[in-house]
Amino acid sequence: PAYVYDGDRGEDHRMQPDVASYTDDSLSSPCLHPKGRIIIEPPSSGSLESTKSLDVEKGLEMRKWVLSGILTSEEAYLSHLEALLLVMVLSFPLKAAATTSQPMLTLQQIETIFFKVPELHEIHKDFYDGLLPRVQQWSHRQCVGDLFQKLASQLGVYRAFVDNYKVAVETAEKCCQANSQFAEISEVSFKGTYIILSKQTLLYKPVDRVTRSTLVLHDLLKHTPSSHPDHPLLQDALRISQNFLSSINEEITPRRQSMTVKKGENRQLLRDQFMVELVEGARKLRHVFLFTDLLLCAKLKKQTGGKGQQYDCKWYIPLADVTFQTIDESESSPVPQIPEEEIDAMKVKISQIKNEIQREKVDKGKVLDRLRKKLCEQESLLLLISPCMAFRVSNRNGKGYTFLISSDYEREEWREIIREQQKKCFKSFSLTSLELQMLTNSCVKLQTVHNVPLTINKEDDESTGLYGFLNVIVHSATGLKQSLNLYCTLEVDSFGYFVNKAKTRVYRDTTEPNWNEEFEIELEGSQTLRLLCYSKVKQCRDDGENMDRIMAKGQIQLDPPSLQGKDWQRTVISMNGIEVKLSMRFTSREFSLKRMPSRKQSGVFGVKIGAVTKREHSKVPLIVRQCVEEIERRGMEEVGIYRVSGVATDIQALKAAFDANNKDVSVMMSEMDVNAIAGTLKLYFRELPEPLFTDELYANFTEGVALSDSVAKESCMLNLLLSLPEPNLLTFLFLLDHLKRVAENESVNKMSFHNLATVFGPTLLRPSEKDSKIPANPTQPISMSDSWSLEVMSQVQVLLYFLQLEAIPTPDSKRQSMLFSTEV
Repeated sequence: PAYVYDGDRGEDHRMQPDVASYTDDSLSSPCLHPKGRIIIEPPSSGSLESTKSLDVEKGLEMRKWVLSGILTSEEAYLSHLEALLLVMVLSFPLKAAATTSQPMLTLQQIETIFFKVPELHEIHKDFYDGLLPRVQQWSHRQCVGDLFQKLASQLGVYRAFVDNYKVAVETAEKCCQANSQFAEISEVSFKGTYIILSKQTLLYKPVDRVTRSTLVLHDLLKHTPSSHPDHPLLQDALRISQNFLSSINEEITPRRQSMTVKKGENRQLLRDQFMVELVEGARKLRHVFLFTDLLLCAKLKKQTGGKGQQYDCKWYIPLADVTFQTIDESESSPVPQIPEEEIDAMKVKISQIKNEIQREKVDKGKVLDRLRKKLCEQESLLLLISPCMAFRVSNRNGKGYTFLISSDYEREEWREIIREQQKKCFKSFSLTSLELQMLTNSCVKLQTVHNVPLTINKEDDESTGLYGFLNVIVHSATGLKQSLNLYCTLEVDSFGYFVNKAKTRVYRDTTEPNWNEEFEIELEGSQTLRLLCYSKVKQCRDDGENMDRIMAKGQIQLDPPSLQGKDWQRTVISMNGIEVKLSMRFTSREFSLKRMPSRKQSGVFGVKIGAVTKREHSKVPLIVRQCVEEIERRGMEEVGIYRVSGVATDIQALKAAFDANNKDVSVMMSEMDVNAIAGTLKLYFRELPEPLFTDELYANFTEGVALSDSVAKESCMLNLLLSLPEPNLLTFLFLLDHLKRVAENESVNKMSFHNLATVFGPTLLRPSEKDSKIPANPTQPISMSDSWSLEVMSQVQVLLYFLQLEAIPTPDSKRQSMLFSTEV
C-alpha cells in the first residue's frame, strides 16, 4: 500500500497525557511543504541568557535534525519492505500455476522467504505514522521517547527474522534458479528500488536496520537533555537495542584461537627497533635486531599463562650477505597504501585515550593500567598502518625482505650503520637451530626498545611536544667539496613518526648554496626537526620514488624553553663535514591561530568576507578567484599542492599586494612558485576575523558530521551549509569545486580528498578565540592538550564530508530558496 504525508493526520496523534511537558523555547520548527515533504528551516539567531542555556538550545535543535533524518530513513525503509511485500503477493499465483511445466513454488517456500516481513512492515508503519505528526508540529517540548520505547520492545520480531534469514536467502536463490517467472518477479522495479532476492539485497535490509536503529538512538540520546522527559525512555530503548545486538553478535562471532611459537638465544647488540614488514602484501609488526655480525627479524609472541616475553625468529641474514635492493631489482608488488581516513581515525582514538589517562591520573589503580595498555595497543596499530616508504634488503641468494618506514632519514640511518659494520664482517655463516634459538631468546634481555616508539614511552603520559607553528629559515650550507645541484627537505615528528613538511628550491652548480628561504611548518606534538640535504639527479624513477642522493642529514631537538621567546633563534646543523645554517621562531597554537580583525579595513586580509565582496561588487572575493585561477593554470599536477609550504617571503609579498589592491598582482603571481600562491590563499582564509563556516554554526557542523545515521547527517549538514551568509556560502562552493578538481589529479599531485580536508578543514572552520573549545593556559604557552587534536580532526571531517558529497543544491538569490528538503 502506498502512503503519503498528510498534514491533517496530526489531529489523530496527540501526546500521551501522562508524559510531562518540557519548557518550550523553540527557535524554529519543521513545516510541511504542500507536496508533503518536510522542509527544515535554518535556526534563527536568538540571544540567550547564558552559555549553559545556549548549549541546551543547540542540543534541542540537533534533536530536530536527527528526527527529520529518521523520518526520511523510515520512509525509505518502508519502501523496501513494501517492495518485498509486492514480490510476495505476486508469488502466490505461482504456487497454483497448473498450466506451466515449471516447478511450482510451495506455500512453505513463500512463507520461508518472506517470513515476518508483513509484521515488520506493520510495526514500522505504526512508528512512522506516530512520529510524523509530532515532527510536523515541532516544539522543544515535543516528546517522542514513547514511540522509540515501543519500537524497541518489538525487537522480538527481528529476532525471528534474523534466525530465519540464512534459510530465507538460500530458499530465494533456489527458487530464482528453478522458476524463471519468480526470478523475473524478483527483479521488477518498485518505487525506484530493484528487487533482487537472489543477491540478498532487500532481504538484508531488516538485518541492517537493527544496527542502524541503535546508532540513531545514540544520536538522539546525545542531543536530549537529561531533564527532558524523553531521556529515560530513550535510555531504555537504547538498552533494549544494545542487549539485542549483543545477543546476536555473541552467536556469530567466532572464538579467536591463540598462537604457539618457538623460543630463541645471545650476541652484542648494536641497535633494535620496532618496524613494519611487508609480507605477501600484508603489514606485520616486527622487532628488528642489528647485531655485530647479523640482522635478525623477530616477532613478539603473545604472553599467555603468566609467561615472560618471548620472541619468534622470522628470518636472519649475516651482515656479510646483506645487500640493499632497489625497486628495479625487487620483484615485490607496490607498497599498499592505507587510506588517510583510517590513520586519522586511529589518531582520534589515541587522543581520546590520552585524555582519559589525564583524567584518571589521580587513581593509580587498575583503570589507569588498563588505559595505558589500551593506548599501547592503539599506538601499535598506528605504527603498523602509517609508514609507506620501502626499505628493501636481501640475502646472498637474492631473497628479498621489505620494511615500511616513515622517512628517508630513518632509511638512510639503517643503511649507514649496516654498511659501516659490514667493513668488519668478511665471512658468511649459518646458525644451527640451537644457536638460533639461543640468540632469539637473548633478545628479550638485550632489547633497548621495550614499547612501540610513540608517546607511551614518555615518563609523563601528557604530550610534551610542541603544538603550533614553527617558522624556519634555511640560510646556507658550507663544507661541500664539489659543485652540485642541492636542495634541502625538512621533517618533523607527529604521533611518533616523521612527515616531510617543506622543500627548498634547487641551488645549482655550487659548493656554497644560499637558499634564504622561510617556511611555516605546523607542529602536532612535535619534538624533533630533521634536515636532509640532497644532490639533485636528473632522472626520476617511474614509480615516483626519490632517486636523489642524500649528501648529509641531521636533526635538532625542539626545546620548549629555548623557543619560548618571540625572537629568531639561530642554529647550525653539522653533518658529515657539511654545515647548514638555520633560524627558527615558534608561535604556540593558542597565539598563532587567533583570528585578529584588521585595523586597516581597506585591505582584504583580516577583513570580513561580506565587507570585501560588497566593496568589490562581487559574489566571491577577488583574491580567492585570482589564486584559484593561477593554481588551476599551472599547479594542478604539482606534488603536494596546498600541503607543501611555500616560501614565506613570497607569501607576505602577495599579501601586501592584495591588501594594497596592486594592479600588478597577476604579474607577480605568474612569476612566483605555485606553492606560494597556494599558501597565500590558505593564509587569507586563516586570517578571516570569523571562520568561513561562522562561529554561530560551528558547533552544529561538528555535531552534525558525528551523526551515525547517513540520512540524518546529510539532511543536517546541507541545511546548515545553506544557512550560511550568502558571501560565505558562495565562496565555499567556489572553493569546493576547485578542491574537487585538484583531487581529480590525485594520481599525480598526491592530494586526495582527505589530504585537502586536512589542510583546509581547520582553516575554514576554526572558530574565533571566544568560541574555541581549546583551553587557554597562559602558564603553558607551548605544550597543548590532545583535546586540540580531537577538535582539529572534527574540523577535517566536516570538510571531508562536503568534498565526498556528489552534489550540493545550488542556492537561488532569494534567501527562502536556500532550504533543503529531507526527501530523498
